[in-house]
Parts: sequence; structure tokens; C-alpha cells
Amino acid sequence: MVRPVDPLLVITNDDAGTADDEALRGALSILREKCSVDLQVTSQPGELDGVLQRAGSRRIVVAGGDGSLHAVVSALYRRHELGDRIVGLLPMGTGNDFARSLGIPLDLEKAAEVLCSGEVRQTDLIVDELGEVVVNNVHVGAGVEASKRGARVKDKLGAIGVGKANLGRLGYPIGAVMSAFEQPSVHLHVELDGKVVTDVDTPVLMVSIGNGAHVGGGTALTPEADPLDGQVDVLISHTAGFKGRLGYALHLRRGQHHRRDDVQYLRGSQVTISGDAFWISADGEISGPERHRSWHVEPAAYSFILPQASS
Repeated sequence: MVRPVDPLLVITNDDAGTADDEALRGALSILREKCSVDLQVTSQPGELDGVLQRAGSRRIVVAGGDGSLHAVVSALYRRHELGDRIVGLLPMGTGNDFARSLGIPLDLEKAAEVLCSGEVRQTDLIVDELGEVVVNNVHVGAGVEASKRGARVKDKLGAIGVGKANLGRLGYPIGAVMSAFEQPSVHLHVELDGKVVTDVDTPVLMVSIGNGAHVGGGTALTPEADPLDGQVDVLISHTAGFKGRLGYALHLRRGQHHRRDDVQYLRGSQVTISGDAFWISADGEISGPERHRSWHVEPAAYSFILPQASS
């Protein structure tokens, strides 16, 4: 007997291009063969609360990228509804980094099949001391400048190639190389679960706190991070000098940077950073400068529709 699929509320925004519209229509056709689907298009941040207010008991599907997913999860958290909701994703962003970490297919029709046949799993969330959420990753130091530069490079390289087979995904690694040679080290005091893991006498190139593994369109910045394990992965790079930073950037591209001798790779539940003024990139949103911030993981904060686990 085929299990019926619960009704879905699909939320997207109106700045998608023609190709995105066509792909979304194909995914919606698959969904509508299996269940009731209500599509809501938002254009202003304030519209999202109204859409969620009318969601009822439907599962909420984000048709968008990491930024759209962050907006919906943040709104649900702010409304104290996140723990009672089941969230799904049709990855339509340029990076789709959290989808990669969760194993959700980047092909929209395959992602739609997951929404129909997948399993609901409890998923972790990062929350800072101000109550702001981070779905995927937060980093400080050179990684922030890499994000800014990588976005500009990705926009330019994304036009080279066809569809997903283009050079846009090289944006973050190239941005990391560019920023690594120009970004000065900072002196930071980093605590993990109340234990000092780095103090101000040891210069830091970057710190990354990962719920998900990927940033910048597929770069595995915290490659062993798992959004379902109840912890965050913490990467602290002390890489210095031209040769060292070039090596770090090359290892980053291959996903081997976390094994370097000048890198700490740790796992825990609460991270506090203080010291020199630093900028923050949280789910791609840049803020700062700050001198003290903390983040903690909320295990199993909400439910996500994921591919069936392999037996």
C-alpha cells in the first residue's frame, strides 16, 4: 500500500529566472501527482510571516537556495513554531550548500521525489547569543573575505559553461586564495564547551563553525560536519606565510585542509570567540566588526525531509 503524502506548502520568491521557473514547474508536477500542493510566491521579507501564518498543518517546502532556507527557518524559529514543523527543500540556489550536506539531489525533479518518498529526520540548528539562527555555517577571519570575493568571482565564472557544469563553483576557493594572501591574522580567544582551544598569543587565519559541511557552492570547509549528529565541527586555521597559505588554499580545494598540522579540527556544542575585532559570515550574511560572540547547537531543533537512509 502506498503511503499518502501530506499536503505541502511550497514557498518561493519572485526573482527566479525563466530556467528556474521551468524547472520548478517540472518539480511541482511530480509533487501534484502525489499530494496537495499550495505554491506561495513572496517578494518582500514581510510577506513570509503572512504565508507561514496561513500554513496550517502542511509541510513547508522551500523552493530556493541557502538564503531562502535560512529566511524560512529563521522566521519559524522567531515564531516559536520550528520544533513543530516539517521542512523540505527544492534546491534552486547558486550554491545549495546545505542540500549537499543533507544529501538532497540538486536536480529538482529528483528532489521532488525525495519530498514524496523520503524520511523525516531531526536536524540540528546553530543559535547565537542574540537568538539569531545559523542553518549551515558561520565563520570569521579570512573566510569572510573569501565569501565576499568568492561571490564576485562566482558571478563572473558562472557564465562559463552550461548549467551546473560551469566554473561558478570555483568562486569560493579562488576567493580563499585571494584573501589568504591579503587578510592579516587576528588574535582570538576561542573556547569550545568552556575549554580554551586557542588563545590570543597564537595568530588565527580563520575560524569556521559548521553545522553543514559545505560553503561557497560545494567547498567542504568543515568536511566532516553532519547536521544530524547533535554537534558542530570547529575548524581553526593558524596558517601563516605565503607558502603556508598557498598550501592551505590548495588543500582547501581538495578537502584536505583540516588535516594540516597548522589547523585544529574539533567537535563540540558551544563556541565562544573574543579578542581582536572580527567580521562574521553567517549563512552568507556578513556582519561586524565584533569583539565577542558565542554560538551553541540546538540538537534535533526541527524536522527535515531527507532521502531514505541506505540499508
